[in-house]
Amino acid sequence: MLEQAGAPGPLAAAGGPVPHPESGTHEHDQTWSYVPANRFERIIHAAWTRPSWLAPLAVLGCVGAACTYVLQNDPTDSQLDPLGPCAFKLLTGLDCPGCGGTRMVWYLLHGNIAQAARFHIVALVAVPILAWAYIVWTAKRVAGITLPSKRIPLIAVFGYLLFWVVFAVLRNLPWAPFDWFFVS
Repeated sequence: MLEQAGAPGPLAAAGGPVPHPESGTHEHDQTWSYVPANRFERIIHAAWTRPSWLAPLAVLGCVGAACTYVLQNDPTDSQLDPLGPCAFKLLTGLDCPGCGGTRMVWYLLHGNIAQAARFHIVALVAVPILAWAYIVWTAKRVAGITLPSKRIPLIAVFGYLLFWVVFAVLRNLPWAPFDWFFVS
């Protein structure tokens, strides 16, 4: 007799479930699951039963590695870093957004917000927004907690990126008022 998917299997002569022919386990043994009692147990149970915490941990590891590299190799001095000089600056003589961004991160990690803003204010504005977005994403992915957040309109994202590009060009102009943006 054919069984429907999800329907209970045949019963043994005594009325109990018949062991699965290949695994030898009973059908009811395969459907048992742990039900956490409170919210804290649900969070811990979810964190260990599905590896949804791996992606946020990987992102945190990459950011941590980048910050460690910046801390180990002072971008504000004139010494050559292990990765060599900036290829863009070497080829063009201009400062790329990465140069100012690296110095901005250096000063931000040392708590000097004014100098961080001087070297790359456009990227500095994005830091708290990206940090909150990471926290919201991690809380939702790992613990299933929905934190308050606002959806940024696509036009605002494109406007910000356009401003970033314009700022990157303007800060390389050698005359006032643009020459104060970036000092190598």
